[in-house]
Amino acid sequence: MWWDERKKIEPVKKDDKNGKGAKPGKVDKKAERAAARAKANEVPTQPEAGDPLGGSYGDLPLVASSQATDRVWTPIDQLTAEKDGQTVLVRGRMHAVRGKGKSAFLVLRQASSSATVQAILFVDDKTVSKGMVKYASLIPRESIVDVEGRIAKSPNPVESCTQTEVELKVTSIRGVHRAGPLPLELADASRSDAQIAAAEAKGEKMATVSRDVRLDNRVIDLRTPANQAIFRVQAAVSRLFRELMIQEGFTEIHTPKLIGGASEGGASVFTLDYMGQPACLAQSPQFYKQQAICADFGRVFEIGPVFRAEKSFTHRHLCEFTGLDFEMQINEHYDEVLDVIDKLFTHVFEGLNKQHSRELAAIGEQYPFEPLQYLPNMLRITFAEGIKMLQDAGHDADPQGDLTTELERTLGKLVKDKYHTDFYVMTRYPLAVRPFYTMPAPDDPTVSNSFDVFIRGEEIISGAQRVHDPTLLAERAAVHGIELSTIQPYIDSFKYGAPPHGGVGVGLERVAMLFCALGNIRLTSMFPRDPKRLTP
Repeated sequence: MWWDERKKIEPVKKDDKNGKGAKPGKVDKKAERAAARAKANEVPTQPEAGDPLGGSYGDLPLVASSQATDRVWTPIDQLTAEKDGQTVLVRGRMHAVRGKGKSAFLVLRQASSSATVQAILFVDDKTVSKGMVKYASLIPRESIVDVEGRIAKSPNPVESCTQTEVELKVTSIRGVHRAGPLPLELADASRSDAQIAAAEAKGEKMATVSRDVRLDNRVIDLRTPANQAIFRVQAAVSRLFRELMIQEGFTEIHTPKLIGGASEGGASVFTLDYMGQPACLAQSPQFYKQQAICADFGRVFEIGPVFRAEKSFTHRHLCEFTGLDFEMQINEHYDEVLDVIDKLFTHVFEGLNKQHSRELAAIGEQYPFEPLQYLPNMLRITFAEGIKMLQDAGHDADPQGDLTTELERTLGKLVKDKYHTDFYVMTRYPLAVRPFYTMPAPDDPTVSNSFDVFIRGEEIISGAQRVHDPTLLAERAAVHGIELSTIQPYIDSFKYGAPPHGGVGVGLERVAMLFCALGNIRLTSMFPRDPKRLTP
C-alpha cells in the first residue's frame, strides 16, 4: 500500500540545511562561544587563575574559629580626615556597588551604627587588577566583606555616605559571607512618606514596603538606619530607667511569669497546662512586687515581659511587651510615688536628648517628629479637672467612667495648649475603673488613689497606692468578682505587717513610640506579638 512506501522524514536541524549534517568545526565553535558566555556570567568567588594580585581578593573560608590573629578592624564611623593616609582594615556590609570597566565604587555599611563610607577600586595592575574589580563589582548587596585600604581625603564631599570627608582606596577585598536574593530592598524600606509624596508629585513612583512584608522579613527590615536608631533609643530608655531606680535606692528583682491565677484579676490571660495544673502567663509582676515590699525590700523594680491575651487591633496594644515596673513603700501619701516618676522621666528624657541625638536624628529622617515638650516639674491634674477641660471644650466625657483613646488624645492637645507640655499625670481616677488592689480615696468612696501618666495624649503608665490591708483587699476582690481561693497567697502576704505602698507599670515600647511620635507600637517592638502575629 501507498502508506507503506512512505519514507520516514527526519526533522531538519538548524545547521542541517538541505538535510546535510552540520560541520564539526562549526558545532565546536558554537559550543565554545556558549561556554565562554556562561563563564563570563559566572559570579567569581575566587581570584582569576594567573592573576598576580590574586592574593588580594576572593571569598574567605567559613569563619569557624579556626584561628585567631592580631589583626585590628577599624569601625567605619572612625574613618575621618584626621586619619588621612593610614591603612585600615574594616568589616562591613556591601550596601551598594557600581562597577564599570576598570573601576568600581562601593559603599560599605557598618552593621552596628549604620555608618557608611565610599570605597573605590581603579585598575593599576600594582594594587588593583581587572579580576579584582570584577570580583568586587559582583558581590551581592548586604554581603559581609573585609576591606583593606588607605584612607584618603575626598576631593569633594561624599554626600551619599555618613563619612563625607574621606574615601577608602581599596588594596584588598575579601568576602566573609555572601547574601542571597533579598526579599526587600533597604532603600525602599528606608524611604519617608515625604519622599514618596514628593516623587508622586513629580509623576514618579517609588517602591514601598508594606508593614507585613517588613515584619515577615524583620531581619532585613531591622537593618534600616531608622530601625537601628529606634532600638538603640529603646535600649537607652531601659538603661536610663534602671539607672534612676538604682540611684533612688531601688533593688532589681525578677518575678515568675508562670503563675497559677490571673495577676490582674481579669480574663485576658494566656492559659496553659503546667505539669497537669492550670496556669497562665503573668499579665503583670504586680502581686510579686507587693510581696517583695511586705518582705521588707522597701523599694523594688523589674524589667521583664508582660503578657496580655487581648484581641486589641490598635496602634498601641501588643500581646507581649516589656514592662518597666517599680513598687515602693510610702510614708504618708502616694504623691511620694509621683515624685519618683517625676525624677524618672526627667532623667529619661534628658538622657535621650543629650546622649542619643544622633539616633533621634536618624529616626527623624524617615519618621519626622517634633521634639517632646515637657516641664521641669511634671504637670499634675486630677481626673475631675481633666473631665472639666474636655466638657468645657464641648466633649461628652463621663466623670465616673474611663477615658476613651480619642478623649485621651483630645485632652492631651488641650493640656499642651494650656500648659505647654506633652507630659503630665492625671490623678484620682474613679474607683470603679481601677483594679481591685487600688486603694480607695479617703475623702470620696467613688474615687481611688490612682493615676495615669501621659505622653502626647496617650497613656504610658498606670499606677496607684495599693490596698495593704488584707480585709479590705478581700472585700475589693469580691466586688470585682474574683474568687478569693485564686489569690489567697497574695492576700495572706499582707497579714503579717504590711507597709503602705504604691507603684507603677510602664510599657517600654510605648514610651519609645511616643517619645519619637512613631504612631504604631509595632515600630518599637523588635519582633511584635499581636493577635495575628506569632512569627518570626
